[in-house]
Amino acid sequence: MPTPPNKNVARVWISGATGFVGRNLAAALLMRGHHVCALVRPGSEIRVPAGCRTVTGDPLDAESYRGLLSESDTLVNLVGVSHPGPAKAAQFRQIDLPSAQAAVAAARDANIRHFVYISVAHPAPVMKEYIEVRSQVEELIRAAGLNATVLRPWYVLGPGRRWPLLVAPLYWILGTLPATRDSARRLGLVTLSQLIETMAQAVERPPQGVRILEVPEIRAASLGAKS
Repeated sequence: MPTPPNKNVARVWISGATGFVGRNLAAALLMRGHHVCALVRPGSEIRVPAGCRTVTGDPLDAESYRGLLSESDTLVNLVGVSHPGPAKAAQFRQIDLPSAQAAVAAARDANIRHFVYISVAHPAPVMKEYIEVRSQVEELIRAAGLNATVLRPWYVLGPGRRWPLLVAPLYWILGTLPATRDSARRLGLVTLSQLIETMAQAVERPPQGVRILEVPEIRAASLGAKS
């Protein structure tokens, strides 16, 4: 059952609020009574949920929004290549990495209380470059000394993203075998609603240090203490 809204209202800045996860997270946070500001490119203002404040800027350039973070206590960075795959390795380094570098630098300089980042389950097969970039960002977060929540899903089910359900029986079988149980859990499927609920709870319960949430915690919408 979803956690009731927190009485402590958060002021959340979302980079990537027009994307698959960002729009849903922004809407969920607004429903829970939080204030949400969305960093958008010019012309994208209409793609964020009603109730969001919008700021026009370049998510790859911290200077375009660094001075606007003073009214926020939480920064959620969701900028990245959509539908990541092995063929998009160059885009990961052209978009995912510099956007995260900009967000980490801006959060550090603005003394943001809580940084939220979606990484990826690792180690994992095939997606070597994607995992390397996301792991590099995790190290940047730690080096910056930020209090952060890092979520590590593998694949997020949602509208237009249901094909992995075809292999769900295989996940179940692998999860019952001792030799593959850990991998099956670490690389399990999570739903969009599970991810959004976990992120909303994370916003409401910022950690001290870096909190890592793997697939089992995301599925349970349970904020573990692993760091």
